[in-house]
Amino acid sequence: MGDEDAEEAETDVADIEDVDELDPEDFDPEDLTRTADGELIHEETGLVIEDEQIDPGPEWRAFNHNERQEKSRVGAPTTKTMHDKGLTTTIDWKDKDAYGRSISSKKRSQMHRLRKWQERIRTKDAGERNLQFALSEIDRMASALGVPRSVREVASVIYRRALNEDLIRGRSIEGVSTAALYAACRKEGIPRSLEEISEVSRVDRKEIGRTYRYISQELGLEMRPVDPKKYVPRFSSELELSEEVQSKANEIIETTAEQGLLSGKSPTGYAAAAIYAASLLCNEKKTQREVADVAQVTEVTIRNRYQEQIEAMGIHS
Repeated sequence: MGDEDAEEAETDVADIEDVDELDPEDFDPEDLTRTADGELIHEETGLVIEDEQIDPGPEWRAFNHNERQEKSRVGAPTTKTMHDKGLTTTIDWKDKDAYGRSISSKKRSQMHRLRKWQERIRTKDAGERNLQFALSEIDRMASALGVPRSVREVASVIYRRALNEDLIRGRSIEGVSTAALYAACRKEGIPRSLEEISEVSRVDRKEIGRTYRYISQELGLEMRPVDPKKYVPRFSSELELSEEVQSKANEIIETTAEQGLLSGKSPTGYAAAAIYAASLLCNEKKTQREVADVAQVTEVTIRNRYQEQIEAMGIHS
């Protein structure tokens, strides 16, 4: 037994001595581990593959927000939501100096002129002015809809792509920017109906739908059908319904969708009908009118979907 141990020890020593001859490219990537300080090591042999990592962070350390603000020497990160990606200078509208003191009237008029020229030179041609207007429209509508920043970024990227592909020609800037925002909402899983989008837009529902279909097809945006369950929490919240009703509505949608009832139906109307049915089943009755107003569909749509859903569930009204 002692001889076997000695042989194994000799083999291990030989393996360690051969480490220098190993080629890092021969290692299985699954056997490599990245340590907290950035080193890449081979677990079995302990060989360090990479050890000179470039640290892209600042050279200073800060332990709270105030320290970070004081030590930071850079501006805001670049963003697609601004036509110049936020790289140009903006002159503050407050007529104050660096110490917060009011500036003289002569300086005020000078700053006013500088501000005006700064706004003019931020856009060098008609294409940039188009982009500036479109992105400000996207920002305005996104704020009115209360959607998160990620949706604005995605909408801005979609609009930029449409502009580069020359899809704007012959269409209104407002129409394309609204369609881009509608597409971004769907992509980010925060759907808003065309009715909701058209309420904050300067173009009508038909033009939004038509432009959305066009840019979606031309840019190859892969859009899945909207899941009606995505609308349930928002509609239920506006109707002040309980969690129990939401769960029941989701159950109704899942069960009936499995039977093929959802095919070709409007997801907002489908969700509204499920919420209406769930409110009756949970004794938190809401009228069809109340649900229709929140979902922005007609009472007829709710009645039709409701009848189909309760039949599929085997419930007798």
